[in-house]
Amino acid sequence: MPRPRSEDRRNAILQAATRVIASQGLGAATAAIAKEAYVSNGSLFTYFDTKVELLNELYVALKTEMGAAATADLRAGDGPREQVRQMWTQWWRWATANPDKRRALAQLQVADDITADSHRAASQAFSSIADLLERSRAHGPMQDVPLGFVLTLVNAIAEATIDEMIREPAEAEARGSVAFDAIWRVLAGSSAAPAV
Repeated sequence: MPRPRSEDRRNAILQAATRVIASQGLGAATAAIAKEAYVSNGSLFTYFDTKVELLNELYVALKTEMGAAATADLRAGDGPREQVRQMWTQWWRWATANPDKRRALAQLQVADDITADSHRAASQAFSSIADLLERSRAHGPMQDVPLGFVLTLVNAIAEATIDEMIREPAEAEARGSVAFDAIWRVLAGSSAAPAV
């Protein structure tokens, strides 16, 4: 009879995979991940049938965590501009507080092993962000371009800013404010709040 799986051990493996991928890349051996998680390589495969399955589950878990952090406690009564500001602030604070997760996620996002199903699951985790950006651009210069393009632009601004924040932590708040202005201009076309 197979041993029951422990949720704590499964989470330990995912956390170890995050650290190992952040430092060694996607080519890291499962033995290194197992060692970091304090489990045998065989135990790792009790929880994940293949390394590809582990990478996919880690990708979805990290995207879900990042999306939840970015949208936690958005105030429904606020307008789109203030909600985007809050979402952006929570996003960069999560990213700068979790550099290993951010580095691992950056590698996983472009990995060939990440399946279409995993990309769809990750997109679901970002659906509230996509809805907020959709409302925010409704009357702006990006209203007629595909949402995917808008997300790519916003993500590029965010990632460049977060890199700078990590290099210059004393300037994080100031860089965050400048980046928000840039993101809002991409969405709404001005630094002023749009008429709702």
